[in-house]
Amino acid sequence: MTPTVDQDRTVTYPPETAVTVACRLVGAGKRFGGIWACRNVDLEIRAGEVHAVMGENGAGKSTLMKMLHGIHLPDEGHVELAGRIVSLTSPRVAEAEGIAMVPQELDLFPDLSVVENLFVGRVRPRTRFGTFDWATMRRQAATAFGRLNATFDIDAPVRSLSGANAQMVEIARALMHDAKVVILDEPTAALTEREAQRLFGIIGELTRRGVAIVYISHRLDEVFQIAERITVLRDGERIHTGRTRDLDMPRLIQMMVGRPLSKLFHRTPHTPGEALLEVQGLGRTGTFEDISFTLRRGEIVGLSGLIGAGRSEVAQAIFGIAPATHGSILIAGRPTLIPNSSSAIARGIIYVPEERRSQGLVLDYPIDWNISFSGLNRISRFGFVSRRREREIAERFRALFAIRSSSLKAPVLSLSGGNQQKVLLAKALVVEPEIILLDEPTRGVDVGAKAEIYRIIDDLAAAGKAVLVVSSEMNELLSMSDRILVMHQGRLTGTFTGPDFSPDAIGAAAAGVLAEQAEDSALHPGSVH
Repeated sequence: MTPTVDQDRTVTYPPETAVTVACRLVGAGKRFGGIWACRNVDLEIRAGEVHAVMGENGAGKSTLMKMLHGIHLPDEGHVELAGRIVSLTSPRVAEAEGIAMVPQELDLFPDLSVVENLFVGRVRPRTRFGTFDWATMRRQAATAFGRLNATFDIDAPVRSLSGANAQMVEIARALMHDAKVVILDEPTAALTEREAQRLFGIIGELTRRGVAIVYISHRLDEVFQIAERITVLRDGERIHTGRTRDLDMPRLIQMMVGRPLSKLFHRTPHTPGEALLEVQGLGRTGTFEDISFTLRRGEIVGLSGLIGAGRSEVAQAIFGIAPATHGSILIAGRPTLIPNSSSAIARGIIYVPEERRSQGLVLDYPIDWNISFSGLNRISRFGFVSRRREREIAERFRALFAIRSSSLKAPVLSLSGGNQQKVLLAKALVVEPEIILLDEPTRGVDVGAKAEIYRIIDDLAAAGKAVLVVSSEMNELLSMSDRILVMHQGRLTGTFTGPDFSPDAIGAAAAGVLAEQAEDSALHPGSVH
């Protein structure tokens, strides 16, 4: 493929020997109505290589992958496999051609066993008596998992598996189709760091066997860790293709969003005011114990720790979803009982859950309905909803948060992940809370949307709100927080005060390492500020 150079829009295929092309998209484009989701995109996927496709939400990544997996037919251009033009009219056709996709939202049946899930949609082998040949199916399943160096009970129901093992089932399904190209869409979104590293090991094994991996992720650090080449899309067009080692993080971000990293987010210094929330010796038997901290007006406090440390459970207890069994909560200095979420909202507390799609939004309902629903008392009278007031509130938050949509009557499902997250934040803020608990507020959103959400959080603190941010992303907490609390196995193991945070010490506290084994000057186990 001939490289093109057009100022910022540089596409480079460096000369390499013995390259085997697994598949190509040539001049591919897809139109929905009169709008091109992507246009004139060339993408070359090579055997035995991890190729990351990067871009903001709405850049065209999903559309491109759906064309490659037979969900959409291109309106222009074509797909090539082994030098021949193919028509991928359905996912089944794509899989028969050796292209498999592991979606972000795993497509498994939780009540079926692992082996049953592997054969969903496939012709199951039968015995000479016409019954299903379970012995052969189990043998084929064992072979697929053997290729992944994964061992677990294939007769167990999928709902009993960890997120990482459920993902292994999806990958094993792809290998049973003898996939030559595997598309991984946000594969680490629900994984712990240890599980993610295990996945990277499996990806490495697959590429050594000649399988091509197309990798979609918003986590830039892991892309730099495992991808040989990166393609960047912006506004439906290909901006760059080249070797990962020839890029750095600031340059990649600038190509993705069209502006330098330094202009994406700037934390405004705030002087914290009076204490709005005080948590004293809070605990829930078997989940977390002896949690004490203070959250002040105008302050952003991060809550860090490994998955399973109890971070979300603490936030949910404060909000009354799963109340603490002991300890106390003070609001503006007054001891307060919070038996449920309605009580928390009445006291000026709001919680934004981690799972926006299943816990926070009604995806099939319009944007304006989702935004205004939590504030029904503000838009209704005598049991009748004022559609005018509903529209006014939704318009205000759309402008305030730069929610990109064709209409406020469009279903939330039609929005990108970043815009869905903004709708969720708007829904939370309709009730005008003073204390805001955010659980993984930027999970699954692109770098540009992250910057916009950081701005929203910073503006909340500037307006005198007290904000607690639960996050698994260290850089996020380092850039936003005035203080960072760290949990390990249900207990606070450290409190750090910015701006000069020590990532090493925070990581040590998250792993449960004692202060004297970390940085004594930065880590104070169990301390409260």
